[in-house]
Amino acid sequence: MTTEKTLPSHARAVVIGGGVVGCSILFHLAKFGWKESVLLERDELTSGSSWHAAGQIHTISSDPNISRLQGYTINLYKEIEETSGQSVGLHSTGGFYLASNKTWYDYLKRERSKARYMGLDQEFISLKEVAERHPLIDSSHYLAALWDPLDGDIDPSGVCYAYAKSARVHGAQYFTHTPVTETRQRKDGTWDVVTAKGTINAEHVVNAAGLWAREAGKLAGITVPVQPMEHHYLITEDIPQIEERMASGQRLPGGIDYEANIYFRQERNGMLLGTYEPKSTPWKVSGTPMDFGHELLNPDLERITDRLELAFERIPALGQAGIKTIVNGPFTFGPDGNPMIGPVPGLTNYWAAVGVMAGFCQGGGVGRSIAEWMIEGEPSIDVWAMDIARFGNHATADWGTVKSAENYERRFVMTFPNETLPKGRKQKTTALYDRLVAKGAVMGVSFGLEHVLWFANDPLDAHEEPSFDRNRSHEYVASEIESVRTSVGAVEIANYSKHEFVGPGARHYLDRVLAAKLPKPGRIALTPMLSPKGKLYGDLTVACLSDEHFMLFGSGAAQEMHSRWFEKHLPEEGVRYANRSDDFHGIAISGPKSRELLSRITREDVGADAFKFRDIRQCVVGDVPVILSRLSFSGELGYEIYCRPQFLLRLFEAIEGAGSDLGLRLYGARALMSMRLEKNWGVWTLDYRPDFNASEAGMEGFIDWQKDFVGKEAALAIRSTGARRKLVGLTIDVDGRDVVGDEALLKDGSAVGYVSSGGYGHRVNRSLAMGYVPTELATEGAVLEVEISGQKYPAVVAIQPLYDLTGALMRS
Repeated sequence: MTTEKTLPSHARAVVIGGGVVGCSILFHLAKFGWKESVLLERDELTSGSSWHAAGQIHTISSDPNISRLQGYTINLYKEIEETSGQSVGLHSTGGFYLASNKTWYDYLKRERSKARYMGLDQEFISLKEVAERHPLIDSSHYLAALWDPLDGDIDPSGVCYAYAKSARVHGAQYFTHTPVTETRQRKDGTWDVVTAKGTINAEHVVNAAGLWAREAGKLAGITVPVQPMEHHYLITEDIPQIEERMASGQRLPGGIDYEANIYFRQERNGMLLGTYEPKSTPWKVSGTPMDFGHELLNPDLERITDRLELAFERIPALGQAGIKTIVNGPFTFGPDGNPMIGPVPGLTNYWAAVGVMAGFCQGGGVGRSIAEWMIEGEPSIDVWAMDIARFGNHATADWGTVKSAENYERRFVMTFPNETLPKGRKQKTTALYDRLVAKGAVMGVSFGLEHVLWFANDPLDAHEEPSFDRNRSHEYVASEIESVRTSVGAVEIANYSKHEFVGPGARHYLDRVLAAKLPKPGRIALTPMLSPKGKLYGDLTVACLSDEHFMLFGSGAAQEMHSRWFEKHLPEEGVRYANRSDDFHGIAISGPKSRELLSRITREDVGADAFKFRDIRQCVVGDVPVILSRLSFSGELGYEIYCRPQFLLRLFEAIEGAGSDLGLRLYGARALMSMRLEKNWGVWTLDYRPDFNASEAGMEGFIDWQKDFVGKEAALAIRSTGARRKLVGLTIDVDGRDVVGDEALLKDGSAVGYVSSGGYGHRVNRSLAMGYVPTELATEGAVLEVEISGQKYPAVVAIQPLYDLTGALMRS
């Protein structure tokens, strides 16, 4: 049935897809004021994945902000139940996260530390308490249990209808049995959404099509790199112990056992048990059939036999109960397991909300974030971990299938801070890839591009064991840094972003978009870029090559996010913009002998007076045309040399040859990240992100307050009231294990902030971190504590850089 007889001819937004995510988006749009919003569902609501979901809800996620949104989702269920009159079947039982070995125990300690500063009520309980709260569990198999009182389970269909009915109460409409057959964009940026029942002209379109996200994307001419995966869970016959507890109104809590790779909860008088197969089964790789709806797939318990054996061992009652139902249904995974939401780069007024595999944990948060973004121009918290712009053109359909399959298989498999995953690799490489690997490079990947993490002695030596502790790369990185400090080092910088602006209107445009004063021709400036609400939206280097030619350099991972922003604000004429990240690769050289090396391979005068700190020029280096800048992220004297990819090998050979007698050594990202910590320099996606404003991030001093720029009014208001928190450097009294990010910072036992990034500073021989603390604690020498793997260590605030305080080395 449909809720209205005829489609409206116009809508503020059309949401494609009537699963939990689409219904949540419709609800939030209507609640926040866009009442002329419409949802179109090809079949009945919940068709696809939502109807057969296991319905278990929890708050833990790899990203803290996703955890916050999961907490929001769970707390939202009472509201939509009351608004709609539709039961969501919420059982707030609480839940366990169980560790049966030291590695998973360490993981849970990290999660507990994150929960402290996020305000989530998670705490370790004794194994005796585990047995008391869930008598079916044999607690002797475990070392520890983390308890979260928010966890529980819901009725998936009830949730979808509660969202949809609540949206209708707020003024929105939804139509079932109304498949979308075309999405055509008009010249004015609006979309014609075509169905057999009529066409709606929509100001915005949201692809929340779930299993059909790929098909809906094709209608708009885009590739959505998600993949439906087959997934099993089973429901047992009634279990006597549960029947006895239910007689007195007691429900069992849910749980996750990481080593056994199982999740479980009570289902009526039996139990539901699910697992993620060690070998995934992608479903309908070529496309989801349009006539698929409330069907299930043929079960194959042989895929999960080993997991069932562990489950029966750890919850013995399961092995004694008969199996009543086996569910094998498809649900959609993304390449890294997180949702893909937000404005789709390259399209106007087209939004994605796809790959939300944990829809009943995340659907409410996704709906809120999308609605805020559409209505207010930005979400209330940083959703980078879910932003579809974290993927670029390297994310093809086949790559998406490979990475989604890998992520499915690793759903409950530990990924360590120093671990890089093997599938989908070499999607993007530079001309130096084979050369660097032959020299012992251990490679990582960022935005699909392979880059060096560190160098071993040779290819046979190029490996490391995944660990929370300092690993075997530690001494290799120390040696790389020593070469940079005493002689000269070279690092490939292809993975930086490069954005080019050309035309008579380029300066005026950038003056409006960027908050800093723009440099003169031949000079470079550092600049924050702010959102209209004054939040930090970019940390960039702007270079003026000529009066009408600018290049911006920044985070390679954020290049599509920033491209989307630039294009959104681009005027109709006077300036041409292009993302040139793949058009310029390069090498940076750093160290006291870097000027000598450079002088040997260029005819340019690169003396201290002729080529000053923050100078930039187009010239020839190593017999190839380059953009040469005098900048250094290492804190030493240094230069960044950018060239077209076809010239990179020649440039590399020139540098290698000229540096052979100067002690030249290649280094990687681990060394670079260590050296920047010693200078208290933050990096985008870690220390700098849209959760913070320029004042909090310590970038207020770069702002030109005399001009108009995006976010100025909000930034001035923040400046007048003062920042509540500040980004600071920290020294930590710990040995053998450093912070990696998201650890809680404590004062007098209470969480007051968190670590945004950290590691070891080899030039100062200290464990270091950066983090956000209340302004009153952002003073030199303030003593805090940091929680690392459940232990508390002294953390002392260091406002000033620990290495080369005045910056004399890089200015020499």
